[in-house]
Order: sequence, then C-alpha cells, then structure tokens
Amino acid sequence: MTELKSGGRDTSLAATKSVRRRDSSRRRAGLAGYAFVSGYVVFLAAFGIFPTLYAFYLALTNDHGQFVGLGQFAKVIQDFRFAPAFANILIYLVMWLVVLVVLTVVVAVILRSRIKPGLSAVFRFLFYIPGALAGVASVLVWLFMLAPGLSPVGGLLNAMGFTQFAQVIAPGNLPVIFVLIAFWTGAGGWIVVMYGALNNIPDEILEAARMDGAGPWKSAWHIQIPMIRKWIAYMTILAFAAGTQLFVEPQRLQSASLGRLDPTWSPNQLAYVLAFQFGDFNGAAAVSIFLLLIGLVGAGILVTRSGLFKVDGE
Repeated sequence: MTELKSGGRDTSLAATKSVRRRDSSRRRAGLAGYAFVSGYVVFLAAFGIFPTLYAFYLALTNDHGQFVGLGQFAKVIQDFRFAPAFANILIYLVMWLVVLVVLTVVVAVILRSRIKPGLSAVFRFLFYIPGALAGVASVLVWLFMLAPGLSPVGGLLNAMGFTQFAQVIAPGNLPVIFVLIAFWTGAGGWIVVMYGALNNIPDEILEAARMDGAGPWKSAWHIQIPMIRKWIAYMTILAFAAGTQLFVEPQRLQSASLGRLDPTWSPNQLAYVLAFQFGDFNGAAAVSIFLLLIGLVGAGILVTRSGLFKVDGE
C-alpha cells in the first residue's frame, strides 16, 4: 500500500511538472510573439497611427489651431481642382484593378497548369525583375519608352499616330500610361503570389476534375480561381489602396513635360500643391482624409463581399 501511494504521488508530481513546463513554454512563446511584432507596432504607430491622428487634427482646425469642424472639407470640395483629380484617380483605379486582377490570375494559371516547372520558374523571375526598380526609376524607364524618337517601340508609337512625346502624354492617354507603368512594376510580384496560392490546391482535386472531364480552362474557372478568391481579394485591396495614392508617376511626367501636364492630376498631387505651394496644410490634410476614407470603404466592401477573414468551413 505504501508503495502504491508513493507511486501515485510520483505520478502526480510528474504530471504537475509537465503542466508547468507546458505553461512555461507557452509563456515564452507568447513573449517571443510580442517581441517579434513589437518592431512593426512601433513603426506603425510612428508612421501610421500618429500621422493619421495629426492629419485629422489639421483637417478639423484652421492654420491658427482653431476648431472649424468640417470647414476644411467643404473648402477643398469647392476647389475647382478637387473633382477632376478624384475623377482621374477613379478612372485609373477601374482600369488598373481590372487589368491587374484579370491578367495576373490568367498568367498565374497558365504558369501553374500549362508550362513546365523549370520554364515557369524562369518566367516568374523575369516577371518579378521590374518590381525591383524603385518607383522613380521605373518612371524614368517609361519616359524613355514613351518618347517616339528614342523608344525601342517607336515604330509602334508612330503607327498609332504618335510622333512627339507631347502627343503620347496627352491628358486622355494618362490613365492608360499609368496603368502600364503600374502593371509593369507591380504585377510580377502578384503573379508569384497567385502562383504560390495555386500551388496550395491539392493535386487530388485537380485530378478528380480531369477525370470528370473538366478541361484546363474549365478547371481554372470552376476550381482553381474560386479556391484562391481570398488571395485575389487581398491583392485587390492592396492594389486599390496603392492606386489611390498615385503620385510619383504623374509628378515625374509633369516635370518631364516641362509643365504641360496638370500638376494636380491626382488627389495626392493636389494635396502636395496645397501644402507646399500654398502653405495650406489643413486643406492638404482634408484631401488626405478623403483618400483614407475612400480606401477604408473600398477595403471594407471587398473584405465583406469576399469573406477574406472567414475561416474555411464556416
């Protein structure tokens, strides 16, 4: 009996030590997690949260720090440059998102399903190379590409009726030009992401579809694309947010054209002009808040419609 009791105490003590070790391990893992994200949180607060709060403060006050409510928002809405700037960015966003989503997904499906892995890796690397260029560098490359007398595709530009740089960058052509630049620099990375998402689809599912008579395109439309819809929604949200912030491309083209282009073509350019040419930081903050609200509303619609944060099976 004494031995049984002793054995029971030893078992209980071992179990208690095991539980304590597990709890200690969990606490260390939790602390490691907090330490891992702490750097991001610091930078998010310094360059995201605090500047946003300061922008709200500026947008709700005048240059003397007096509270004016929605006065700054009303003022910038009545500015004759406000509506054209937001109309330009709306046209650009529609074109950019359609081109990005359609072509990125189609190219990723082709690379995953119709091209040998080795050759597919080469293509993915080539697509990704332009993304390594900084925004300003990519614009400079496109300035060269859009000059009919210098461009390697000058013959194509001439065939389209463009013989001078000023004709190419006419206001009506700017959304198309900015979409080309954005796709050239940003689509490669997203093709790699979509390819990785497609790789997560079990081969058994695709094999079952083939046995049921589904061809490559039918399988892509009914199986592969629906199974990566959350990744597509994620890409669309980030592309939408980045698209509303368009600044470098129109600003560089405006400089290269020696002032032929509207310096307030995009809302970010309008905010820049208000702040640094007219000293109206409060009005510039109001424009930035408009952009923030548009981005939040657009992201909210995409998240709710796509079920981005829903757990599979719910």
